[in-house]
Amino acid sequence: MILEEVVLPAADGSALHGDLALPTSAPTMVVFAHGSGSSRHSPRNRAVAAALQKAGMGTLLMDLLTEREERHDLLTAEYRFDIDLLAGRVVSAVDWLESEPATRSLGIGLFGASTGAAAALRAAAERPLRVRSVVSRGGRPDLAGDALAGVAAPVLLIVGGDDPEVLRLNREAAERLRVAHRVEVVPGAGHLFEEPGALDHVIRAAREWFRRPGGDTFDAPARPDGGGHR
Repeated sequence: MILEEVVLPAADGSALHGDLALPTSAPTMVVFAHGSGSSRHSPRNRAVAAALQKAGMGTLLMDLLTEREERHDLLTAEYRFDIDLLAGRVVSAVDWLESEPATRSLGIGLFGASTGAAAALRAAAERPLRVRSVVSRGGRPDLAGDALAGVAAPVLLIVGGDDPEVLRLNREAAERLRVAHRVEVVPGAGHLFEEPGALDHVIRAAREWFRRPGGDTFDAPARPDGGGHR
């Protein structure tokens, strides 16, 4: 297992910090796009990343904002909903992985939380030949706008059953997708999936979704409703 802190160059000249984990013979690298007001140190994303690593997948937890931008955003919330900026940073991460000898041959999955889900979906639309699957946790896919119709990778939208407004937004966004997709409802879970067993549900569903090579099949865990954050 390779574990290292990396610095990724963004297209706008910024330097972004990330934590790379690369198990031996990993078939897939999952890039995490954190949610509003969070960072690569998000405990929930790190828990998901640890589970994916145990399943043999590589992970890249990265900050979407520079340190200066983070400080400014804490005071103004200016950047956390700048989906164009955040998506550009995710695209830069995908391009960086393609340029690195150790990761260039790996399939790329994207895991987005909150506004990071919109950034991940836009990045998937911009890099359709590189991104093989997308998972959103408590995300705002609606903020991806017209890019939803351009996503070529299969999409799993995981939402808490006790997060009704976000669930509504996810279902509406799902209708705009033109690829295989599913809305996975976690019963009794709120926006942050803090309830007992909620994050375990997220981990199981995400792991199965990312395990599908190239998105060829979609036999991830059955939806609790019976249908197909940080």
